[in-house]
Amino acid sequence: MSATPNTFSGATMSAEGMVFNGAVFQPVVEKCEGCNRVREFEGQRFCSAYPMPEAKWSLGNCNFSTHAKQTQAANVKVNPLKASKRAAKGR
Repeated sequence: MSATPNTFSGATMSAEGMVFNGAVFQPVVEKCEGCNRVREFEGQRFCSAYPMPEAKWSLGNCNFSTHAKQTQAANVKVNPLKASKRAAKGR
């Protein structure tokens, strides 16, 4: 990987994981593969944006991911009066 501003310079490895700026970073999970935020440190891959990647994926897509498609909420309420005016204008 090329050197980027999000490298882990000054980080150390411990039994819990990689320690960087007082936070313990856990290795990335399989769903993180392909993300531009993944960085390598001492042979392991870590997320440069969040210390616990598995927790970010537990409720669906990670909001920091650069490779996963973000979905819009399907239950958006639309005012019927405004919708009919937009339809009449041709929008």
